[in-house]
Amino acid sequence: MLSSLVQRLAPSATLAMSQKSAELKAQGVDVINLSVGEPDFNTPDHIKEAAKRAVDENYSRYSPVAGYPALRKAIVDKLKKENGLDYTPEQIVCSNGAKQCVCNAVMALVSPGEEVIIPAPYWVSYPQMVLMADGKPVFVEAGIEQDFKITPAQLEEAITPRTKAIILCSPSNPTGAVYSAAELEALAEVLRRHEQVYVISDEIYEHINYVGAHASIAACEGLYDRTIVINGVSKAYAMTGWRIGFCAAPLALAKACSKLQGQYTSGPCSVSQVAATEAFAGSQECVEEMRQAFERRKELIVRLAREIPGLEVNEPHGAFYLFPKCSAYFGKRAGDKVIENSTDFALYLLEKAHVATVGGDAFGSPACFRMSYATSDENIVEAMRRIKEALAELR
Repeated sequence: MLSSLVQRLAPSATLAMSQKSAELKAQGVDVINLSVGEPDFNTPDHIKEAAKRAVDENYSRYSPVAGYPALRKAIVDKLKKENGLDYTPEQIVCSNGAKQCVCNAVMALVSPGEEVIIPAPYWVSYPQMVLMADGKPVFVEAGIEQDFKITPAQLEEAITPRTKAIILCSPSNPTGAVYSAAELEALAEVLRRHEQVYVISDEIYEHINYVGAHASIAACEGLYDRTIVINGVSKAYAMTGWRIGFCAAPLALAKACSKLQGQYTSGPCSVSQVAATEAFAGSQECVEEMRQAFERRKELIVRLAREIPGLEVNEPHGAFYLFPKCSAYFGKRAGDKVIENSTDFALYLLEKAHVATVGGDAFGSPACFRMSYATSDENIVEAMRRIKEALAELR
C-alpha cells in the first residue's frame, strides 16, 4: 500500500502534458510543444567551457551540502550587485534546482496545520509542496482583470493566526505577471503588521523581464529577515538540465534548509556548480540576448493570440508564458466532443491542432490555459495558426 502522502499528491500537469506530446511525436505526429517551461537556447559556451575544465580538474567528489564556497560567494556578489541585498555565504544554500529550494523552504518553515497563502494562478508544485509538509494551502485568486496580481486588501483578508508564509512568484509562472517595487511595498506594508508571516520569494525568472529593473520583496523595509529568496541558473542561462538553484535566507533558515538537504540529497552536482559559478561571475551578455529574444516572441504571440476570437489576452511583463482566458469556448463542441473546462480545451488543441499547451485548472485558474513561447518564431506562428483554425471548428 502506498503512503498517504503519495496518495494525496497530484502529478505535475505540465510534465504530464509534455509526456503526452512526446508520445504523439514518437508516433510520427508533428506536435508543436508550448507546454514546457524551458528556454530553447543552448547553454552559453563560456559556461560549458567551465564545466569541461571542472571535469578535467576532477570535480568529481562530494561537495559541501550547501554548495562550494566559490559558488556561494558568486551568488552573494550577484545579490549585492544586481539586487542591492547583503548576504553572507553562510546564508546561501545551493540545491538541485530552484524547485528543491522552494520545497526545502516550505519543509523548513511549515508545521502540520499551518497555512501558506498561495496567489492563484500559481505554479503547479506550490500547493503540493505545502501538502507534503502537512500544511494548508490558502488560495487568493487574482484574475486577468487585475493582471493576475493580488492586492494588499486580498492579502490582509487571507491572513489568519495560522498563517505561516506566503509564496510569491515574480515574474510569474504561469502568467508572466511582474510585481513592481511599489506593488511589493504595498504588500510589505500588510506583512509588517503580521510578524509571524514569512515570504518565500520565487525569483527564478528575474532576468526575463520586459519592464525594467527586477524588484525583490526582500528589499522592502522589515522584510529581509522574513524572506527566503529563491533563484537559480535554469531560466536566465538556459541551464534547466544542470539543476542548480539557490536560496538566500536568514541564517537560521538557511541552516535549516541545509539540514534537510543533508538528509535527502546532499550537495548538488559538482560539475554543475562550477558551471553555475561561471554563469553568475562571468559575462552577462548572453542573458540580455536571450531576454531580447523572449521579448520579441512575447510581442509576436500576444499579437497573434489577440487575433483569435474568444480568447481574452493580457500583456505579460516577464517570464515566457501567455495565459489567455479561454472560457468563452466552454460548452462548445467538435462533433460529439464537448469542451467542459480548460483541461478539455488543452486536450482538444493537442488532438486537433497538434499543439501542446496546459489547462489552467492545474494552475488554480480554470478559465485560462498556459502557452510557453520559449520556442522559435516559426513555431509560434505555426502553432497560433493551428490553434485559430481548430477553435474555428467548435460550435
